[in-house]
Amino acid sequence: MRKIKYKKARKTHNNPLEYTGAHKRLESALQLFVYDNAGFTEDTNFEINDFNKIDLSKNNWLNLHGLNDVHLMESIGKFFAIDNFILSDIVNTNRRTKHEEFEKTLFFNIKSLLPTEGTDNIHVEQISFLLKKGVLISFQEKKSDFFTHIRERIRTHTGIVREKNTDYLLYLLLDAIMENFYITIENEEDKLEELIVLSKSNSNPDILIRIEKHRDNFNFLKRSIVPLRDSLLAIKNLKGNEGFVMIEQNSFHYFSRLYQKSIELLEQIESDMGMLESASNFFFSSQSHKMNEIMKTLTVISAIFIPMTFIVGVYGMNFENMPELKYHNGYYTIISLMVVLGLLMVFYFKKRKWF
Repeated sequence: MRKIKYKKARKTHNNPLEYTGAHKRLESALQLFVYDNAGFTEDTNFEINDFNKIDLSKNNWLNLHGLNDVHLMESIGKFFAIDNFILSDIVNTNRRTKHEEFEKTLFFNIKSLLPTEGTDNIHVEQISFLLKKGVLISFQEKKSDFFTHIRERIRTHTGIVREKNTDYLLYLLLDAIMENFYITIENEEDKLEELIVLSKSNSNPDILIRIEKHRDNFNFLKRSIVPLRDSLLAIKNLKGNEGFVMIEQNSFHYFSRLYQKSIELLEQIESDMGMLESASNFFFSSQSHKMNEIMKTLTVISAIFIPMTFIVGVYGMNFENMPELKYHNGYYTIISLMVVLGLLMVFYFKKRKWF
């Protein structure tokens, strides 16, 4: 899970295109889909010099894998008239989820989260979208299969994606990323159930460490979804704004669905965090109860031996005038008395259910 790091060393030029992610050695690659209801073309080896292939009379989806090629990013920005500060937000993976609306551009920045197999960690990837008239540009840090099913829909003309404009394609891509949130939360919930069971049967301190780890995971999920919810609400509220033309009026209800999904995700996270808090409280209560049981046992044992210690102390005094010391069976008598006294106290404690 990434943390935002502040760098004291500042660049002298504005908005440097410096990729801050983990895939700095990955070679950048472009793919272009050009489609409409009549057909589609797919170019998996799209180059900078091929921008003339973009047909604005149709729908265009330009997808970039790898954000470390500054020259390529500058070329995309120049051709599509993208402000430098937007490109800077795209390559800076420490940015929070956000959206920005311009007269002819909609910019969307989102975190895609997935569980890391075999660990309690969450894999984070930043994905950005730039929606312009007839063109949707998606920026991914690395190749992944998040959008494979959407590509298949375009190829096979499944659903209505080829009948709609690029704003509907943006909805599908955002929906695919939100599905990753559901997968991540479901994985966290499976581990949460395991922790709840362990907290009731195991006193290993490692359980508490895992509980705190998953608490951090849920907090990170929440911090990722809250700005997404706010962005979707802002887009939802643009309905009826005739000055904003990047999303058609009959497409706003798709983004309303995404907004409702974000609320569902946040409600589920709140519920899961409550269960995690219960697991933590139960662990501490179990530890406290076990300690109380130990102290109770030790107290009962001490109480049984107190009168015996008193008797031994009395007959351990060095007085000459102690007639019992001269009895022939005095030792056996005192030992028997202490045994009988101990048994009577055990019977009494047992009857009172003190142990």
